[in-house]
Amino acid sequence: MIAAADIDDFDQSAQHRQRPRALTGPLLVLLALALGGCVGVGTRSDGTLGDAAQPVPDRPAATEPLEADPGSADAASTEAQQPQEIWQRLRGGFQLGRIEHPRVEREIRRLQHSPNAFRALMARSEPYLYHILNAVESADLPTELALLPAVESGFQAHVHSPEGAAGLWQFMPATGRMLGLKQDWWFDKRRTVRASTEAAVHYLVRLNEQFDGDWLQTLAAYNAGSGTVGKAIRAASARGKPTDFWSLDLPGETDSYVPRLLALAAVVADPQAYGLDLPEVLDEPYFAPANTAGQIDLNVAAQLAGMPVQDLLVLNAGHRRWASRPEGPYELLLPVDKIDRFEEALASLPAEERLRWRQHHIKSGDSLSRIARQYGVSVEAIRRSNGLKDSRIRAGKNLLIPLSDSANLADAGANRHARQRMHYRVRRGDSLYVIARRFEVSVADLKRWNRVGRYIRPGERITVFIDPDA
Repeated sequence: MIAAADIDDFDQSAQHRQRPRALTGPLLVLLALALGGCVGVGTRSDGTLGDAAQPVPDRPAATEPLEADPGSADAASTEAQQPQEIWQRLRGGFQLGRIEHPRVEREIRRLQHSPNAFRALMARSEPYLYHILNAVESADLPTELALLPAVESGFQAHVHSPEGAAGLWQFMPATGRMLGLKQDWWFDKRRTVRASTEAAVHYLVRLNEQFDGDWLQTLAAYNAGSGTVGKAIRAASARGKPTDFWSLDLPGETDSYVPRLLALAAVVADPQAYGLDLPEVLDEPYFAPANTAGQIDLNVAAQLAGMPVQDLLVLNAGHRRWASRPEGPYELLLPVDKIDRFEEALASLPAEERLRWRQHHIKSGDSLSRIARQYGVSVEAIRRSNGLKDSRIRAGKNLLIPLSDSANLADAGANRHARQRMHYRVRRGDSLYVIARRFEVSVADLKRWNRVGRYIRPGERITVFIDPDA
């Protein structure tokens, strides 16, 4: 075990972080919601799904109204048979309480300023929140902590800072390694869902022990470093001043970080009180592991599962290249309803089709950079694939070109700003026109995304790709 103080002060402190690069326009509103990351807050680029130009995901199964059976004891309410949303369970484990403080109220007003951006932020939790909440509950921690990735990364596993923090929980490289989150050219455990969440929960437990159960000081230490918070406590005590979080002299980033989490928890506890609306996120597993039985091209894996590669990367952000790591892990996380299709298709896939390659015969005048441009891949990928120590190549020899590689495959989500996918349950009185106006999209787009006709029914689930800047 690694002492929390040793971990935190190594490279997780505030001075190692940097505000996001300057952005203009309405995107700042979204950033105000998602930023504040403890462990290297950085560029909050869009790593989620949903550009209208991309393949349209399968329409979610509509929830059909259930016929009430007069002879059944369960016929009194069909709503009880609907899948439960996760927000109720999340609220049930809140322990930090509603804290009224000007800094918290300021963060709540930020959320209220752009309801679409808030809803998009919370919609991005869908692939991860069930797993994170289970881990937090298993450790008997306040369930408000399950919302920390909203503050850290905006629930985007591909987010990284200029200083190198990465993943849902924004661990710096050295801290990640000390917590067992190894990183190499192929794979970065900091960007995985399961391993990074386990490390974050362990880290929070140790910090909370160090700060005698004070959760606000613990959260401040997660952001600024335990040494920074400990020093502020000692300085306040020496001056005879209070040592609670609100009274400590801490970095400005930390002064906002803790209130930001408290504000999110307050809104989740009672969104209607603040004029905000939570997206539908069901209280059931979103993903499960599928065995790949060896290295596989991620584009091939996505095709086998019947899903866009961007969707696959949302759950498998640890993979940094066009294919999984040659030495493993030999598994991918997939939506639970894609597992059977993937495994059946994989079983009949010829071994030579697991990876996509092309052989290039080196001609006089060729260079790695020219060849890389020709095939739209990176120089580093060609070097790695051919075991080259440098960029020198010889005419007459052959090179293996990894065709699936590109500079923006596994990292595409960190460099693209696109619409955010969310689910909306149709309410009484809704129409396609009403929903389109509400989310500032077109009726034609709603029809295309959901393959619906003119009419929709209350209770039906509609997929909407919203512009967080709208």
